[in-house]
Amino acid sequence: MANIFEKIVNGELDADIVFQDDRVTAFRDIAPKARVHVLIVPNQVIETVDDIADEDEALIGHMVLVARDIARQEGIAEDGYRLMINCREHGGQEVYHLHLHLMGGQHMGPMVCR
Repeated sequence: MANIFEKIVNGELDADIVFQDDRVTAFRDIAPKARVHVLIVPNQVIETVDDIADEDEALIGHMVLVARDIARQEGIAEDGYRLMINCREHGGQEVYHLHLHLMGGQHMGPMVCR
C-alpha cells in the first residue's frame, strides 16, 4: 500500500508542491515547524537513511541541491536555514519514505532540547 508521500508524488493527494522533477518532489509540510517548512522526497521509495544504497548517491546530492535552490527562492538562504533527516523511531521519523526537511525563515534554536 502506498504511503502518503508516494500518493503526493503520484498526484493522488493534493499538496502545495514547490518543485518536482523526475527524481524528487518538494512540497510544504502540512504541520510546519517554521515559517518555511518544505519536505523534499525522492520519487522512488527509500524507507530510511539506512536504506540508501551506494547507487543513490547522486539522488541524495540532488535532494540537497533542490533544498538549496528552494531556500533561495523562499528568501531564507541569506539568513540561514536547517536541513534535517530523521531516521526511524528514535530519530523521530513518522513517514517511512526518506524525506529532507528544509526549515527556515526564523531563528531555529538549538538542535536538541532536553
